[in-house]
Amino acid sequence: MTLVHPPLAAAMIHGVETEGPTVASTNPARLDEVVAEVRLGDAGTLVAAARVARGAQRGWAEVPAPVRGGVIGNFGRLVEENAEALARLVTREIGKPLAEARGEVQEIIDTCRFFLGEGRRLYGETVPSEMPDKQLFTFREPVGVMMVITAGNFPVAVPSWYLVPALLCGNAVVWKPAEYAAACARALTELAQHAGLPPGVLSMVPADGAATAAGLAQALDAGLVDKVGFTGSTEVGREIGALCGRHLQTPCLELGGKNPMVVAPDADIDLAVEGALFGGFGTAGQRCTSLGTVIVHESVYAGFRRRFAAAVENAAIGDPTRPVLYGPMLDAKFAAGYERHLGLIRDHHTTFGSTAVGRITAAAPRRGFVGDPAEGLYYHPVVVDGVRPDDALFLEETFGPIVGLATYRDLDAAIELANAPGYGLSSAIYTNDPATVFRFRRGISAGMVSVNNSTSGAEAHLPFGGNGRSGNGSRQSGRWVLDQVTRWQSVNWDYSGRLQKAQLDTAVPDADLAFRLEPWR
Repeated sequence: MTLVHPPLAAAMIHGVETEGPTVASTNPARLDEVVAEVRLGDAGTLVAAARVARGAQRGWAEVPAPVRGGVIGNFGRLVEENAEALARLVTREIGKPLAEARGEVQEIIDTCRFFLGEGRRLYGETVPSEMPDKQLFTFREPVGVMMVITAGNFPVAVPSWYLVPALLCGNAVVWKPAEYAAACARALTELAQHAGLPPGVLSMVPADGAATAAGLAQALDAGLVDKVGFTGSTEVGREIGALCGRHLQTPCLELGGKNPMVVAPDADIDLAVEGALFGGFGTAGQRCTSLGTVIVHESVYAGFRRRFAAAVENAAIGDPTRPVLYGPMLDAKFAAGYERHLGLIRDHHTTFGSTAVGRITAAAPRRGFVGDPAEGLYYHPVVVDGVRPDDALFLEETFGPIVGLATYRDLDAAIELANAPGYGLSSAIYTNDPATVFRFRRGISAGMVSVNNSTSGAEAHLPFGGNGRSGNGSRQSGRWVLDQVTRWQSVNWDYSGRLQKAQLDTAVPDADLAFRLEPWR
C-alpha cells in the first residue's frame, strides 16, 4: 500500500466516542492506494447520533432564519476556499474525472449561495378570514431531526442538496454516507462544522447497509427521527419507504433511472451525439441520470449510429487526473454489479464502441487508453444496438458505461418506449420543432426533461427528482425542497372577544338569486 498510515474516517458525533471495525477506502484508479481507513458505526452509533441531534435541534431552530442563512453562506465560502483540495479528494476516492469533481464542488457552492438568500425568504402567508376581527397565518417550521443516507457517486454535491436546506430551516441532521466515500464525507462535515453550526446539529456516521437499516429502524421506533432523505437504489428505497410508512412518515426518495433520449428526424445529429456521449458515459455511466437508451427515428438512425460509434471509439478513457471522458468504476462492488449487467447482452444484440466488452486489461486493451489500466477498475464503453422493449437490458438500470440503441417511427411510439421501463427520473429529446417538444413533455413520465441537452442537465436551483421507480415524487434543490425539510403550521388569531365559529357564524349578505334581466327592446 502506498499509504502506511492513512487517515481515519470515523463517526463525527458531538460528545460521543465510537469504536468499531475498520475497512479500507481505496482509490479505484489505483487499487494499491488506501485513501482512508473507515471506522464503521453500528446501529447503536446511529441511534446515539440521532439522540444528540434531538438534543441540539430545538436550540438551532431558535436561531433566526437569516442568521442560519449566514451560517450556510459561511459553509459555501469555506467550500470555495477549499474547492481544489475537496475536488482532488473526490477524484482520488471515487475516481471521478477531475473536471467533473470540480463541477461537483461548484454545485455545493451554488447551493449554499441560493439558500443563503432563502434564510430571508422562509415566507409564510397572511390569509384573509371569513370572520371580522380575526387573522389567519401560516408558518414554515422545521421537521426536527432528519436522517440522510446517500450514495457515493456524487459524494459531496448530492449530500449538500439535503444538508444545506435542512440546516437552513432549523433541522438537525444525521448523515450516513457511503462507506467507499467516507473520506469525502469527513471533509465535507468538517467544512460544515467550521461554518458556525452549534455542536450536535450535524453528525456523520459511516456504516454498512445492515447497520444502517437497523439503526434507522431503532431511531424511528424511539421517536428520534422525523424525516428520512435517501439517495440510492430503487430496491433499498422501497424498504425505506415501507419502514417510514409504519411511522406515518413520508421520506424524500431519490432513486434509480433508466433515462431515455429521443432523437427526432429534424435533430442536430452532431449535438445529439455529443449529448449521448456525455449522458451515457460521463462518470462511467454511474449516475442516476445517466442515459439508458437512445431512441432514434429510423430516418436518421444510420447517420446517428455511425457518428455515435466514432465518438465512443475515440473518447479518451483512463486516469481521472487527466482529461478523460470517464475513469474507473466507483468501487469493486459496482464493478461486479456492472459485469452482471453485461451478462444481459443477448444474441440479437450488436455491440460497438470499443475494442472489447468488459474490463480493460492487457488481454483486452482499449485503443488510446490514458494511463495503465492494470492499476484500477476500468471498463470498456459499450453501445448495444437492437435492444427490444422486453429485454432486461432495456428495462433495468445498468449503472455502468453501457448505452442501448433502438429505433422508432412516430413520436407516440418513441414516448411509449421511453416510458416502458417504469422509471421516471430524467429524459431528453433532440429536435428543433416546438410542437414535438411539447408533445414529448406532456407524454413523458420523467420528472425532468431536457431539450437539446443531455439527460444529466440539472442545475442547482431547479427541482430534481423523479416518479415511478425513480422516487416517490419528492423534489430536491431550489425552493421546492423546502417542502421536504419543513412542515406548515397554521395559526388563527381571534381578537373579537367572543367565540366565532367558522362556517357556523359566518355572516353572508343576502342576495336575490332569482333576479333576471328583462329582455332589451
